[in-house]
Amino acid sequence: MQPALYIGLMSGTSLDGVDIAIVNIDKKPPELVASHYQTYPSQLLHEIKNMCRQSSTELEQLGQLDAQLGEFYAECIDRALNKACLSKHDIKAIGSHGQTIHHNPKCAQPYTMQIGDPNRIAERTGISVVADFRRRDIAAGGQGAPLVPAFHQAMFRSNNETLAVINIGGISNVSYLSKDPLAPLIGFDCGPGNTLMDQWCQHHFSQHYDKDGLLASQGNINEGLLNSLLSDPYFSTAHPKSTGPEHFNLKWLKQHTTKYSCTTNDTLSTLCELTAASIALSLESLGDIDRVLLCGGGIHNPFLMKRLHHRLKQPVETTKSLGIEPDWLEAIAFAWLAKQTIEGKPGNAPSVTGANKSVILGAIYPA
Repeated sequence: MQPALYIGLMSGTSLDGVDIAIVNIDKKPPELVASHYQTYPSQLLHEIKNMCRQSSTELEQLGQLDAQLGEFYAECIDRALNKACLSKHDIKAIGSHGQTIHHNPKCAQPYTMQIGDPNRIAERTGISVVADFRRRDIAAGGQGAPLVPAFHQAMFRSNNETLAVINIGGISNVSYLSKDPLAPLIGFDCGPGNTLMDQWCQHHFSQHYDKDGLLASQGNINEGLLNSLLSDPYFSTAHPKSTGPEHFNLKWLKQHTTKYSCTTNDTLSTLCELTAASIALSLESLGDIDRVLLCGGGIHNPFLMKRLHHRLKQPVETTKSLGIEPDWLEAIAFAWLAKQTIEGKPGNAPSVTGANKSVILGAIYPA
């Protein structure tokens, strides 16, 4: 009898598209049965970006975009199933992260907002959906992010070595997995991953991102600008902490670049160095680490990888060395989180998010 499979659907702050992983979670490491990547249609991407930039928005726009994304996610799942020659009956549930529109865990009433109507996903696919993972952690006093360290702990923790797992998406985050079984799990957002580099490329080079890091490699790192960027209080704030493009954006960057004379390539090179430096600073704050495991889209930027190897003292590999494809790890994590919810098990890590207790995350939308 074939085991029940779970689908993880992940669309992150990079806004590059949707990752869909069809997973046998019962295996360790999880077996990636099939995968599918779908870019956002240009008009839909334009609307998402506009929504993310606004401090306030029309309810009509928000409602329409939420519904539109739900329909799009359902179409993507149908394509993934057809591609894998699977049917809805092979799938136990879908774990949908949704598209983050805003994340503010530090205001008077902390909140986070992800859209992509799970009711429509369940209705169109005929598969139960688990969604809205972050808000229950916030209700329990946490930051609602990052959530993947609990998955990293379940998959990768070892009694033989202390590991640091670095995910470089729009925002980069770290999970510190101590070999000491009594040590708490630590995880937090390091700072900008690809988001500032992508925004700079879109604004100045009319490219969605810096393919292979070629543009950044043609510039020079401006140490004065780099130090100015690193002076932002976020980098020295103690964890638990989380952040997003609401903070690290071109408006924030402009406050620093006006003080320095840089070419567009120099600025991009410095932004790449900012990502590497903020990751290195995060690791320095954690203690001894035997090995660093990388995942996320940033691993495909050779210039960023070169700068990381320059700054990190530890051996650096990708999560593939432990059996999980680095490009699909986050989508797999949300398949795992969906299974936790379906089985009535907690999905958060209070030592990571700052929540006052472990809680079952998300809501279930039955098929």
